[in-house]
Amino acid sequence: MRLNPFGGSRRTQQADAVVTGAGSGIGRAFAVELGRRGGRVICSDIDAERARETVELVSAAGGKAFDTGCDVSRIEQVEALANTAEQWFGKPADLVVNNAGIGRGGEVIGDAPLREWHQVLDINLWGVIHGCHVFAPRLRAAGHGNIVNVASAAAFGVAPRMAAYNVSKAGVLALSETLAAELSGTGVGVTVLCPTAVKTNILQGVSVGSESMDEWGDRLLRWTGREPAAIARTTLDAVDHGRLYVVPQFEAKVIWQSKRLLPQQYTRAAGLLERLVR
Repeated sequence: MRLNPFGGSRRTQQADAVVTGAGSGIGRAFAVELGRRGGRVICSDIDAERARETVELVSAAGGKAFDTGCDVSRIEQVEALANTAEQWFGKPADLVVNNAGIGRGGEVIGDAPLREWHQVLDINLWGVIHGCHVFAPRLRAAGHGNIVNVASAAAFGVAPRMAAYNVSKAGVLALSETLAAELSGTGVGVTVLCPTAVKTNILQGVSVGSESMDEWGDRLLRWTGREPAAIARTTLDAVDHGRLYVVPQFEAKVIWQSKRLLPQQYTRAAGLLERLVR
């Protein structure tokens, strides 16, 4: 692990990292960037073939990687992932990126089927809970390392017709803040990522309830969406500087500040805007 000339260690340089949801999007970008920084990466994904494709990209970037399948909604598979990582690294991981997630939306609370709630929370929230539950004690025992949890600006943006997704990401944000408090002084850091639009396939095939809203969503993605590689670089740099929150885009920062300063007015405006656009 290379020393940071400003003091401390650059934890993402030559890190031994585990990335969930590494088969595409932000997860793949994290894996490749870690490889570019000279790391060894366990690329896990529910789609084992896509995880293998990411391994090739990590190798091309200059790192070393190993692929494995993992359904993060199942605790036994996350435990197996941690054991696989320790066997391959020969020691516990330095960095864990809890990234795996899905996008859902389109119906208001009461109309959205409960099976959708369970599916979204099982992967987006329980998957991160499982990752923290399994890896945090190992990192604490080692006395160093980092956990990166991928949330979203949806955690505080309260967009209508996205309730299950919003709740899952708000849970990840609260989990990350709590974990950071619990790990304070242990040598283990926590970083939570809250982006807005990122050019990934997480919302592919997801409708938010009307053609006009879907068109607006597509336009925002084209106009303001950032590439996953840029998000990964920004987040890993934040890890090196010991930052808890990563809110990488301008519009995400505006939402963050507006919600904190004028919470009631912001929430009403979000509802009025959604009905106007529809």
